[in-house]
Amino acid sequence: MEALTSSQPGQPPRHVAIIMDGNGRWAKARGLPRAAGHQRGASAVRKVVEGCVDLGIFCLTLYAFSSENWKRPPAEVDDLMGLLRLYLRREISGLNSSNVRVRFIGVRHDLAKDIRSLIDEAEGVTAGNDGMTLVIALNYGSHNEILAACRQLAEQAAAGSLQPADIDEGVFESCLDTSDIPHPDLIIRTSGEQRLSNFLLWQAAYAELMFVDTLWPDFCRENLEQAIDEFQRRDRRYGAASG
Repeated sequence: MEALTSSQPGQPPRHVAIIMDGNGRWAKARGLPRAAGHQRGASAVRKVVEGCVDLGIFCLTLYAFSSENWKRPPAEVDDLMGLLRLYLRREISGLNSSNVRVRFIGVRHDLAKDIRSLIDEAEGVTAGNDGMTLVIALNYGSHNEILAACRQLAEQAAAGSLQPADIDEGVFESCLDTSDIPHPDLIIRTSGEQRLSNFLLWQAAYAELMFVDTLWPDFCRENLEQAIDEFQRRDRRYGAASG
Protein backbone atom coordinates (compact mmCIF):
# COMPACT_ATOMS: atom_id res chain seq x y z
CA MET A 1 0.00 0.00 0.00
CA GLU A 2 1.36 3.40 -0.96
CA ALA A 3 1.45 5.91 1.89
CA LEU A 4 -1.15 8.65 1.81
CA THR A 5 -1.32 9.65 -1.83
CA SER A 6 1.09 9.21 -4.68
CA SER A 7 0.77 12.26 -6.92
CA GLN A 8 3.76 14.61 -6.96
CA PRO A 9 3.44 18.43 -6.68
CA GLY A 10 2.33 19.98 -9.94
CA GLN A 11 1.59 16.60 -11.46
CA PRO A 12 -1.86 15.25 -12.39
CA PRO A 13 -3.52 12.96 -9.85
CA ARG A 14 -2.66 9.28 -10.07
CA HIS A 15 -5.94 8.25 -8.47
CA VAL A 16 -9.21 10.09 -9.17
CA ALA A 17 -12.37 9.04 -7.32
CA ILE A 18 -15.81 10.30 -8.33
CA ILE A 19 -19.14 10.41 -6.51
CA MET A 20 -21.50 10.31 -9.47
CA ASP A 21 -24.51 12.36 -8.34
CA GLY A 22 -27.40 14.07 -10.07
CA ASN A 23 -28.99 11.46 -12.35
CA GLY A 24 -32.41 11.90 -10.77
CA ARG A 25 -32.31 15.68 -10.90
CA TRP A 26 -31.16 15.57 -14.52
CA ALA A 27 -34.17 13.47 -15.44
CA LYS A 28 -36.63 15.51 -13.36
CA ALA A 29 -35.51 18.76 -15.01
CA ARG A 30 -36.45 17.23 -18.37
CA GLY A 31 -39.71 15.66 -17.28
CA LEU A 32 -38.25 12.17 -17.69
CA PRO A 33 -38.32 9.13 -15.38
CA ARG A 34 -35.33 8.64 -13.08
CA ALA A 35 -34.35 5.60 -15.13
CA ALA A 36 -33.59 7.94 -18.06
CA GLY A 37 -31.15 9.85 -15.86
CA HIS A 38 -29.39 6.64 -14.86
CA GLN A 39 -29.14 5.60 -18.51
CA ARG A 40 -27.62 8.93 -19.47
CA GLY A 41 -25.32 8.64 -16.46
CA ALA A 42 -24.03 5.31 -17.79
CA SER A 43 -23.01 7.09 -21.00
CA ALA A 44 -21.08 9.62 -18.92
CA VAL A 45 -19.20 6.75 -17.29
CA ARG A 46 -17.84 5.64 -20.64
CA LYS A 47 -16.69 9.17 -21.54
CA VAL A 48 -14.92 9.67 -18.22
CA VAL A 49 -13.26 6.25 -18.29
CA GLU A 50 -11.98 6.90 -21.81
CA GLY A 51 -10.81 10.37 -20.76
CA CYS A 52 -8.88 9.00 -17.78
CA VAL A 53 -7.21 6.37 -19.96
CA ASP A 54 -6.18 9.03 -22.48
CA LEU A 55 -4.89 11.34 -19.74
CA GLY A 56 -2.76 8.63 -18.16
CA ILE A 57 -4.64 8.42 -14.86
CA PHE A 58 -3.35 5.40 -12.94
CA CYS A 59 -6.57 4.61 -11.08
CA LEU A 60 -10.21 5.74 -11.33
CA THR A 61 -12.77 4.82 -8.67
CA LEU A 62 -16.48 5.33 -9.34
CA TYR A 63 -19.10 5.27 -6.57
CA ALA A 64 -21.73 3.28 -8.44
CA PHE A 65 -24.05 2.06 -5.67
CA SER A 66 -23.76 2.70 -1.95
CA SER A 67 -24.82 0.37 0.83
CA GLU A 68 -27.49 2.99 1.65
CA ASN A 69 -28.92 2.99 -1.89
CA TRP A 70 -30.99 -0.12 -1.06
CA LYS A 71 -33.35 2.33 0.67
CA ARG A 72 -34.42 3.69 -2.71
CA PRO A 73 -37.68 2.49 -4.31
CA PRO A 74 -37.37 -1.15 -5.45
CA ALA A 75 -38.12 -0.20 -9.06
CA GLU A 76 -35.22 2.25 -9.11
CA VAL A 77 -32.86 -0.30 -7.54
CA ASP A 78 -33.92 -2.80 -10.21
CA ASP A 79 -33.20 -0.23 -12.92
CA LEU A 80 -29.73 0.42 -11.48
CA MET A 81 -28.92 -3.27 -11.27
CA GLY A 82 -30.17 -3.77 -14.81
CA LEU A 83 -27.86 -1.01 -16.03
CA LEU A 84 -24.98 -2.63 -14.16
CA ARG A 85 -25.64 -5.94 -15.90
CA LEU A 86 -25.76 -4.17 -19.25
CA TYR A 87 -22.55 -2.26 -18.56
CA LEU A 88 -20.63 -5.37 -17.57
CA ARG A 89 -21.82 -7.32 -20.60
CA ARG A 90 -21.13 -4.52 -23.08
CA GLU A 91 -18.07 -2.73 -21.76
CA ILE A 92 -15.68 -5.32 -20.34
CA SER A 93 -14.38 -6.44 -23.72
CA GLY A 94 -13.54 -2.86 -24.66
CA LEU A 95 -11.95 -2.16 -21.28
CA ASN A 96 -9.86 -5.29 -21.63
CA SER A 97 -8.75 -4.21 -25.11
CA SER A 98 -7.71 -0.87 -23.59
CA ASN A 99 -5.53 -2.68 -21.03
CA VAL A 100 -7.80 -1.57 -18.14
CA ARG A 101 -7.89 -3.69 -14.99
CA VAL A 102 -11.35 -3.80 -13.40
CA ARG A 103 -11.76 -4.10 -9.61
CA PHE A 104 -14.84 -4.04 -7.43
CA ILE A 105 -15.04 -2.98 -3.80
CA GLY A 106 -18.00 -3.41 -1.50
CA VAL A 107 -20.11 -6.24 -0.08
CA ARG A 108 -20.93 -8.81 -2.74
CA HIS A 109 -23.11 -11.35 -0.97
CA ASP A 110 -26.15 -9.03 -1.08
CA LEU A 111 -25.99 -8.86 -4.88
CA ALA A 112 -27.84 -11.16 -7.25
CA LYS A 113 -25.99 -14.34 -8.23
CA ASP A 114 -25.72 -13.40 -11.89
CA ILE A 115 -24.25 -10.00 -10.99
CA ARG A 116 -21.67 -11.68 -8.77
CA SER A 117 -20.77 -13.94 -11.68
CA LEU A 118 -20.39 -10.95 -14.02
CA ILE A 119 -18.17 -9.23 -11.44
CA ASP A 120 -15.97 -12.32 -11.10
CA GLU A 121 -15.72 -12.59 -14.88
CA ALA A 122 -14.82 -8.91 -15.30
CA GLU A 123 -12.10 -9.09 -12.67
CA GLY A 124 -10.77 -12.38 -14.01
CA VAL A 125 -10.64 -11.33 -17.66
CA THR A 126 -8.84 -8.06 -16.90
CA ALA A 127 -6.65 -9.25 -14.00
CA GLY A 128 -3.46 -9.31 -16.09
CA ASN A 129 -3.85 -5.80 -17.48
CA ASP A 130 -1.33 -3.22 -16.33
CA GLY A 131 -2.90 -0.02 -17.65
CA MET A 132 -5.41 2.04 -15.70
CA THR A 133 -7.26 0.36 -12.85
CA LEU A 134 -11.01 1.02 -12.85
CA VAL A 135 -12.45 0.47 -9.38
CA ILE A 136 -16.23 0.22 -9.14
CA ALA A 137 -17.60 0.77 -5.63
CA LEU A 138 -20.74 -1.37 -5.57
CA ASN A 139 -22.83 -1.94 -2.44
CA TYR A 140 -20.00 -0.05 -0.78
CA GLY A 141 -20.03 1.93 2.45
CA SER A 142 -16.91 3.14 4.22
CA HIS A 143 -18.33 2.50 7.70
CA ASN A 144 -19.00 -1.13 6.78
CA GLU A 145 -15.51 -1.46 5.32
CA ILE A 146 -13.84 -0.05 8.44
CA LEU A 147 -15.94 -2.17 10.79
CA ALA A 148 -15.16 -5.30 8.79
CA ALA A 149 -11.44 -4.50 9.04
CA CYS A 150 -11.76 -4.03 12.81
CA ARG A 151 -13.54 -7.36 13.19
CA GLN A 152 -10.88 -9.11 11.13
CA LEU A 153 -8.08 -7.69 13.27
CA ALA A 154 -9.98 -8.49 16.48
CA GLU A 155 -10.39 -12.10 15.35
CA GLN A 156 -6.67 -12.36 14.62
CA ALA A 157 -5.82 -10.88 18.01
CA ALA A 158 -8.24 -13.23 19.79
CA ALA A 159 -6.68 -16.19 17.99
CA GLY A 160 -3.23 -15.09 19.10
CA SER A 161 -1.89 -14.55 15.60
CA LEU A 162 -1.68 -10.77 16.01
CA GLN A 163 -0.58 -8.61 18.91
CA PRO A 164 -2.64 -5.43 19.40
CA ALA A 165 0.57 -3.41 19.70
CA ASP A 166 1.51 -4.50 16.18
CA ILE A 167 -1.55 -2.88 14.60
CA ASP A 168 -0.42 0.18 12.70
CA GLU A 169 -1.79 1.98 9.65
CA GLY A 170 -0.24 -0.51 7.26
CA VAL A 171 -1.72 -3.51 9.06
CA PHE A 172 -5.12 -1.85 9.25
CA GLU A 173 -5.09 -0.89 5.58
CA SER A 174 -4.23 -4.44 4.58
CA CYS A 175 -7.72 -5.39 5.79
CA LEU A 176 -9.53 -2.76 3.73
CA ASP A 177 -11.16 -3.39 0.35
CA THR A 178 -8.61 -1.01 -1.17
CA SER A 179 -5.51 -2.77 0.16
CA ASP A 180 -3.97 -2.94 -3.33
CA ILE A 181 -5.04 0.54 -4.42
CA PRO A 182 -3.26 3.84 -3.62
CA HIS A 183 -5.20 6.49 -1.76
CA PRO A 184 -7.17 8.90 -3.94
CA ASP A 185 -5.44 12.17 -4.74
CA LEU A 186 -8.61 13.85 -5.97
CA ILE A 187 -12.25 13.18 -5.08
CA ILE A 188 -14.87 14.82 -7.28
CA ARG A 189 -18.56 15.03 -6.44
CA THR A 190 -20.97 16.21 -9.09
CA SER A 191 -24.36 17.98 -8.77
CA GLY A 192 -23.29 20.61 -6.24
CA GLU A 193 -23.68 18.49 -3.10
CA GLN A 194 -20.78 18.93 -0.68
CA ARG A 195 -20.38 15.74 1.34
CA LEU A 196 -18.58 12.40 1.01
CA SER A 197 -21.62 10.22 1.74
CA ASN A 198 -19.70 7.38 3.39
CA PHE A 199 -17.21 7.10 0.50
CA LEU A 200 -13.55 6.19 1.10
CA LEU A 201 -13.49 7.95 4.48
CA TRP A 202 -10.21 6.41 5.67
CA GLN A 203 -8.57 6.71 2.25
CA ALA A 204 -9.65 10.33 1.75
CA ALA A 205 -7.58 11.68 4.64
CA TYR A 206 -5.36 13.82 2.40
CA ALA A 207 -7.36 13.82 -0.82
CA GLU A 208 -8.19 17.09 -2.52
CA LEU A 209 -11.98 17.50 -2.58
CA MET A 210 -13.75 19.12 -5.50
CA PHE A 211 -17.49 19.79 -5.64
CA VAL A 212 -18.84 20.74 -9.05
CA ASP A 213 -22.33 21.90 -9.97
CA THR A 214 -22.53 19.81 -13.15
CA LEU A 215 -25.00 16.92 -12.90
CA TRP A 216 -23.38 13.57 -13.55
CA PRO A 217 -25.17 12.86 -16.87
CA ASP A 218 -23.68 16.10 -18.23
CA PHE A 219 -20.18 15.47 -16.87
CA CYS A 220 -17.73 15.07 -19.74
CA ARG A 221 -14.04 15.04 -20.55
CA GLU A 222 -13.89 18.85 -20.45
CA ASN A 223 -15.18 18.82 -16.86
CA LEU A 224 -12.63 16.14 -15.97
CA GLU A 225 -9.77 18.16 -17.46
CA GLN A 226 -10.93 21.29 -15.62
CA ALA A 227 -10.92 19.37 -12.33
CA ILE A 228 -7.42 18.04 -12.99
CA ASP A 229 -6.18 21.53 -13.89
CA GLU A 230 -7.57 22.84 -10.60
CA PHE A 231 -5.96 19.96 -8.72
CA GLN A 232 -2.56 20.81 -10.18
CA ARG A 233 -2.87 24.40 -8.93
CA ARG A 234 -3.50 23.37 -5.34
CA ASP A 235 -0.77 23.40 -2.71
CA ARG A 236 -0.75 19.97 -1.06
CA ARG A 237 1.17 20.07 2.24
CA TYR A 238 0.06 16.93 4.14
CA GLY A 239 0.03 18.83 7.41
CA ALA A 240 3.26 20.77 6.83
CA ALA A 241 3.44 24.54 7.15
CA SER A 242 2.74 26.63 4.08
CA GLY A 243 5.69 27.98 2.19
